Amino acid sequence: MQIPEFYINNLSYIYEISGVEVGQHLYWQIGSFEVHAQVLITSWIVIGILLILAFVCTRRLETVPTGSQNLIEYILEFIRDLTRTQIGEEEYRPWVPFIGTMFLFIFVSNWSGALLPWRLIELPHGELAAPTNDINTTVALALLTSIAYFYAGLNKKGLSYFGKYIQPTPVLLPINILEDFTKPLSLSFRLFGNILADELVVAVLISLVPLVVPIPMMFLGLFTSAIQALIFATLAAAYIGESMEGHH
Repeated sequence: MQIPEFYINNLSYIYEISGVEVGQHLYWQIGSFEVHAQVLITSWIVIGILLILAFVCTRRLETVPTGSQNLIEYILEFIRDLTRTQIGEEEYRPWVPFIGTMFLFIFVSNWSGALLPWRLIELPHGELAAPTNDINTTVALALLTSIAYFYAGLNKKGLSYFGKYIQPTPVLLPINILEDFTKPLSLSFRLFGNILADELVVAVLISLVPLVVPIPMMFLGLFTSAIQALIFATLAAAYIGESMEGHH
């Protein structure tokens, strides 16, 4: 059977479109793997900022906290209260480090996109941006959350954890399974979309009105960035609490 040339041309056109990338990206070739260098660089910068802040704020701990120790203790209390509210009084303690790490990494990543002039650093290809401005980072964070709440449920209830998929009736099995797929999707796309949109709005305003107008938008971006980190951490804790049938 001979395939018409019209269909061949259409298929080749679709194939060409599927290979198109949005923007340019810098990759490192490590063996047979391609590493997204832009995300790796900015992620390690954010991790470095967090480590430096942790060292500076905890190097001289006192019984009566002052200065930077007050700040770090306030942040820890905030994360502890958030985790306890979503997971429950009895089981929240082991999850404070995980939720805290998620919140702080996303918070500093989001703010780095608003405060650090990433685009002034020139790369051979592509440009630097906040780690959460890339879908790879947000998907990875969402998948870590999924692994965490599966582990929490299995650790507490064993294989009986999977009984939740046929509750309250086995008819809902496909919907309950689909729900576990939509959780990481909603987490990743919500965070990625909001951070990307915020940076695009600021970039457009700077190009149009470079002096005064972008400043209020930058402050608004800092506020929304903090809210997005809070939403992600809250939902992650809520999913973990739900998997253990805790208070959520």
